[in-house]
Amino acid sequence: MVEPEKKKLKVLLSAYACEPGKGSEPGVGWNWVKEISKIAKEVWVITRSNNKKAIEEALEKEPMPNVHWVYFDLPKWARFWKKGQRGVHLYYYLWQICIYFVARRLHKEVRFDIVHHVTFVNYWMPSFLSLLPVSFVWGPVGGGESTPKPFYKSFSFRGRLYERIRDMARWIGERDPFTRMTARRATIGLATTKETADRLCKLGVKKVQILSQVALPEEEISYLSTFSFPEGNIFRFLSSGNLLHLKGFHLGIMAFARFVKEFPESEYWIVGNGPERKNLEKLAEELGVADKVRFWGALPRWEALKKLAECHVLVHPSLHDSGGWVCVEAMAAGRPVICLDIGGPALQVTEETGFKIPAVTPEQVVEDMANAMKKLAEDKNLFTLMSKNARKRTATDFSWGKRKDQILNIFRQVLIK
Repeated sequence: MVEPEKKKLKVLLSAYACEPGKGSEPGVGWNWVKEISKIAKEVWVITRSNNKKAIEEALEKEPMPNVHWVYFDLPKWARFWKKGQRGVHLYYYLWQICIYFVARRLHKEVRFDIVHHVTFVNYWMPSFLSLLPVSFVWGPVGGGESTPKPFYKSFSFRGRLYERIRDMARWIGERDPFTRMTARRATIGLATTKETADRLCKLGVKKVQILSQVALPEEEISYLSTFSFPEGNIFRFLSSGNLLHLKGFHLGIMAFARFVKEFPESEYWIVGNGPERKNLEKLAEELGVADKVRFWGALPRWEALKKLAECHVLVHPSLHDSGGWVCVEAMAAGRPVICLDIGGPALQVTEETGFKIPAVTPEQVVEDMANAMKKLAEDKNLFTLMSKNARKRTATDFSWGKRKDQILNIFRQVLIK
């Protein structure tokens, strides 16, 4: 076999979300492009037109001369589908259909060796680029994680309704003939979690591997490694993310309310905004910890990281999360993580870097999280060891610089199929 790095490899990427300097899916798209450009001779990227300005500004500072950008959006009259994120999935589905015809024309000119769907990171919607007569890499995709049913009772009506609609959408998506076609035509399927890997296998993907979509640029890891811990006697916890029921922040507040009875010199900071904010504020009042729980609202990413620098431990009790970027950011900063043993965070956090709480019932989770908080506050040696291990794990396993070798190995497998 000709090694990919020695072959004149031409790769086409589908990256609906792709934007420099961002976390989550836009960061996934951008960083996959960067790393693939290092191992392929030529890379073509199809992405949305509204990413163009940010991409071109980044390319002025850090050019990628072997990357060709194809910007595409649906006509203006069709863009109302994604206003306010209400119809973003329908818009994305239509976008996927349209870029197939763009990609087909490109393939006739370029003759790609590999087609790779990078974003959306969603297993239950198809990628029509799989129809091209080229080896197809699907993922990393996620979304196979589900909230354990006993936790539904802890949600607001809005939260319960969301879960029902999500389950229905996945059920329909899994039965979409184009989703099943994507699965069958994938040379390899990359899943962000074990739960998603199981669903890919059931859909008919012949070869499935687990690979987190979460990683950080080496310069960010270096920056976060400089974070020291705040001075003073206050032991501070942080949760960061959209204030949605699925993030489980209500469980974090309930656990903190137990913890603070024994450790009154402590605080719980929550960064983010969303529909559950009023419910969370009301819960803090009912539990008598409103003066200890501080809501900072939505902050720019770098401001949110500064708040992380003022805290000791990250609390991330998300009930279905394919990624969990904040967990990796926290570990890079040497902050131990308390999360649930579900989804992406369960793959990122180890016993050496934090606490993974089994998600059996809300009551059990609250008790176990409160105990984990106590252990970290009481045992300085344990805290210091977890902090050191967290930094090491991030640099070793969640660096975009290391991800290049993983991508190279995937492409090797694809080319020898």
